Amino acid sequence: MKKLIYLLVAGFLIASCAESKTVTVTVTNSTSSDRMNEMVEVAMNEVASKLKLADTAQIVVLDADGQQVPYQITYDEKIIFQVSVKGNGTAAYTIQSGTPDVFNVKACGKYYPERLDDVAWENDLVAFRTYGPALQAKGEQAFGYDVWTKRDTTDPVVEARYAMELNPETLAKIDSLTKTNPEAAKELRAATSYHVDHGNGLDCYKVGPTLGGGTAALMVGDTIIYPYCYKTQEILDNGPLRFTVKLVYNPLTVKGDASVVETRVITLDSGSHMNKTVVSYSNLKESISVAVGIVLHEPNGEVLANAQKGYITYVDPTDNINNNNGKIFVGAAFPANVKEAKSVLFSAKEKEQRGGADGHVLAISDYIPGSDYTYYWGAAWSKANIKDAAQWNEYLANFTVKIRNPLTVTIK
Repeated sequence: MKKLIYLLVAGFLIASCAESKTVTVTVTNSTSSDRMNEMVEVAMNEVASKLKLADTAQIVVLDADGQQVPYQITYDEKIIFQVSVKGNGTAAYTIQSGTPDVFNVKACGKYYPERLDDVAWENDLVAFRTYGPALQAKGEQAFGYDVWTKRDTTDPVVEARYAMELNPETLAKIDSLTKTNPEAAKELRAATSYHVDHGNGLDCYKVGPTLGGGTAALMVGDTIIYPYCYKTQEILDNGPLRFTVKLVYNPLTVKGDASVVETRVITLDSGSHMNKTVVSYSNLKESISVAVGIVLHEPNGEVLANAQKGYITYVDPTDNINNNNGKIFVGAAFPANVKEAKSVLFSAKEKEQRGGADGHVLAISDYIPGSDYTYYWGAAWSKANIKDAAQWNEYLANFTVKIRNPLTVTIK
């Protein structure tokens, strides 16, 4: 009997040790600035192997105080979560078996066939969209990314905006009123349009036939090869902390070769104003320039173009400067060296072709065939958390330092 008790106790201790096994994630900050709420990645297969997990969904991530940290397992099998690390310091997080809390969705997106194949996405700070084949089939030229502003909420808002904008009953009523009471039709459209701020922001950014809010495009000499709307889309991650979409485009004609196909993978994390974008071009035969552009809606607008430090910014006046829409701050940042950064204004003829836009601020780099070109682009709004150009430029400067000096993550 005593031997049986010993065996039972030993078995309990072994089981307890197995259940209490943990993985320690140490995050090191090599910069002198504090890194707050920054996303890191850990390989899921390595954690699962160390914890001997049968069900990889049943883990928890804990901070130094033992409190659960929201996390997500991504399409490429990474555990992502936000960390805070003091300048030149380290921080430790623990991953172990357990039942995770329910986390609020802070980054998400959707394909909207009902709105001409838009793909739109957002996080707790800002929202974006890109245009699809149904829009291209209509002949409308919209090459670039669109920016949707957000304020006074960290919850998702984009799906509700589309639902209000595209409600069939409302649209039918507007159509009917247009024939009998145009003023009432106008009022109802304003009351349901996402181009009007109903309390949490709006779409007041003008893309037109330009590169919009930070699209990449190949260049031959000084000529931009404008990409059209995407051909196919695949949403790879959809919250709660990261949204990722893969876009494949119709073939481009580059130096007479009509077989060059562009692929983009766009990722937006919670807590960031910036989308990470990885671009590749298949079938290119030689190195070529690639430019990231932000459309200019003033010939002498507030632009910062710093090739050495690796970022560009622009203060956009919005599509209705007299409507108290504030200012939209747009920018792009580059982890690798930028060859040239500058403003390029359109000729009078091209200005007419580009919907009245005045030009682009461009950051130009070299693209080597077979490689991935990675950069970041995004926006903020003066009616939300970033109030002026100085604050936005500081954000981009700090952000560029971070992507050029990533946090170091080790696990044991």
